[in-house]
Amino acid sequence: MIPAMPTFGGIDLGGTKIQAVIADDEHNALGSARRPTPTSGGPADVAREMEIALRDAAKAAEIEPSELAGVGVGSPGTIEHGEVTSARNLPGWEGVFPLAATLQAALGCRVAVGNDVQVATDAEFRLGAGRLYDSLLGVFWGTGVGGGLILGGRPWTGRGGAGEIGHVVVEIDGARCTCGRRGCMEAYAGRAAMEIHARRLHEEKGRKTDLFKLAAEHERPRLTSGIWARALERGDKLAIQVLDRAVRALGAGIASVVNVLDVEGVIIGGGLGVRLGHPFAKRIAEEMHPHLFADSRPPHVHVAALADLGGAIGATLLMADSLAQPPSS
Repeated sequence: MIPAMPTFGGIDLGGTKIQAVIADDEHNALGSARRPTPTSGGPADVAREMEIALRDAAKAAEIEPSELAGVGVGSPGTIEHGEVTSARNLPGWEGVFPLAATLQAALGCRVAVGNDVQVATDAEFRLGAGRLYDSLLGVFWGTGVGGGLILGGRPWTGRGGAGEIGHVVVEIDGARCTCGRRGCMEAYAGRAAMEIHARRLHEEKGRKTDLFKLAAEHERPRLTSGIWARALERGDKLAIQVLDRAVRALGAGIASVVNVLDVEGVIIGGGLGVRLGHPFAKRIAEEMHPHLFADSRPPHVHVAALADLGGAIGATLLMADSLAQPPSS
C-alpha cells in the first residue's frame, strides 16, 4: 500500500561506497543500506550496485521502490539532464552515461541526478551544520576532494561543473592528479592520490608503514578512511606525513576559494573529513589562515553534521525539490 505521506529514496555514489536511504517528507530515515563501489567494470556495473543498494534500503523501510515518490541521486562528475560525464574516480567511466534513465527503468520510479557534493552541501545548509549561514562552501574529503556552493541562500552549480574545488591548483607543475592535470589540491589530498603517494614512499623509498598491512588485515582493497584513522592512532609516521601534506593542500585550496567568494561558513565532510573529525577541521582552518586575504574575519569551519547519511539525505531533497517544480511549458 502506498504511504499517505510522500516517501523518497536517496543514493549517494562515492568512490568507495554507495549509500542509499529511504526518507519521509520530514527527512527522517526509514531504512538505509550500503554497498561497496565496484573497483572494476564500468558505469552499468556501478548503476547495478546502486539499484541493489536502493532495493536493500527499501526492504528495510518495508516499501517497494516503485511505490516511492521518486529517487534522488548524488553522483560525482558533471551532470546534465540526468547524464553523467567526467566521473573519473569511478571505474571505467568514459564518456557520457544516462544514469537517471538507467535507474528509472530498473526501479520503476522517477529519478533525478545531481552532483554528489552539491546535494550533500545543500543538505548541510538546510538540515545540518550550515543552517546558520546564507553563504557556504562544502568541502567533501574522500576518494577525491569535491566542493559544493550555497550563495545568497541558493545552490550555485554554474553551467553544471561549479564547485570542483579539488582541481584548484595549489602548486604550479606539482603532483600529477588523477584528472590528468598537475598541481591540483586533489593530487595531494584525495584519498586515491594519498594511497598512490604512500605506496610509492613505501615500495620505492623503503619507508616503513602499517597502512597496507592494516588494509590486508581488514580485507580492504583500498586505503579507506578507517585504515588511515587506525594508522594515525598507531602513530604511523608515513601516514602522519601524508596526512600533513593533505591538510596543507586543503588549507591553501580552500582559502583560495574563500578569497574569491567570501563565504560565511565552510563544512568539512566526506569519508576522511567525517572520520578524522573536529581535530582535523581545526587543523585545516589553521592551514587556511596564512592564505586568507580577509584574515581578520575567517569563515567558520565545521564538520558535516549529517555524517555518512548527508549525501543520501541530500539526494532525497533533490528529488523532493524536483517534484515541487512546475512542469516546463
